[in-house]
Formats: sequence, structure tokens, C-alpha cells
Amino acid sequence: METVFDIVPAGVRPFYLLLPVFALLIGVLYVLGVTGYGSQRERFVLSDAGLDFRGDVWGRRVPWSALQVEKARVVDLTREPGLRPRSRRMGTALPGYAAGWFRLTSGERALLYVTAWRRVLYVPTSAGYSLLLSPQDPDAMLREIQRRAGRRSGA
Repeated sequence: METVFDIVPAGVRPFYLLLPVFALLIGVLYVLGVTGYGSQRERFVLSDAGLDFRGDVWGRRVPWSALQVEKARVVDLTREPGLRPRSRRMGTALPGYAAGWFRLTSGERALLYVTAWRRVLYVPTSAGYSLLLSPQDPDAMLREIQRRAGRRSGA
């Protein structure tokens, strides 16, 4: 013969304490989704206004007047330790993708959109940071930036 005793039902109040945890989890999943999307869809757009970054949460416009085109070059981050990202300030650092604000080994601040470490376009700015970018063809993008900057300066 069995005697059964039911548990006293839990109140609903403890479940309200879990709502912030669920909200945080949803927020993290959203950021990961946007990051994944950005890592595949990021674009660098050269316009009359400047260089635009589109497709990611770190998107912005850098005006032509801020780009130090004469110092821009294609670099290999595996061979230039001073330009390697040292610490993330605000951004994404996943294997094969780094985007957002970083501090470089040299101490310089940089806005990164890097997926390939061996062929990266490095563009310093007069705004106190540099750009490290992974376009499909860094040499062609560098030539186009230089061409547009030369046209703007009247050269």
C-alpha cells in the first residue's frame, strides 16, 4: 500500500527572477546573429562623402578629410607585430573575424574589419585611430582610395 503526498506548488514569483536571464540570453543571441551576418555581408563603400562601413553594428562613415591616404598600405599582420590587435575595447573577436574597436600592440587605437590576417589594408586617420580592413582585393581598394583622394586634393 502506497501513501502519496503532493508537493506544494511553487509560486510564480521565482520565475520572474529568471526573466532578466532570459532577456540577456536573447540579447546575446541577437548580437551573435548580427555579428555572424556582418562577418559575411560587411561592405566597404567609397563615396564622395568618404569611406562607409555597412552591414555590421560598428558601421560608420570616415570622411575623406580624416583619411591619411599617403600612409595607407597593404600589410601582413603576421609579419608586423605592432599592428596586431592586442585587446578588444568594444567589438567582436571570433576565430577568423575581428570587428570593432581594438588597441593594437603598438598602443594605437584601431577600427577593425579583419577576416584575413595576411592581406590587410591599413589606413591611418587624423581622428586618433587607424583602420584595418579585409577587402576582397586590398590592392585595388588602396589604389581607388588614393585615386579618389588625389582627385579631391586637385592633384
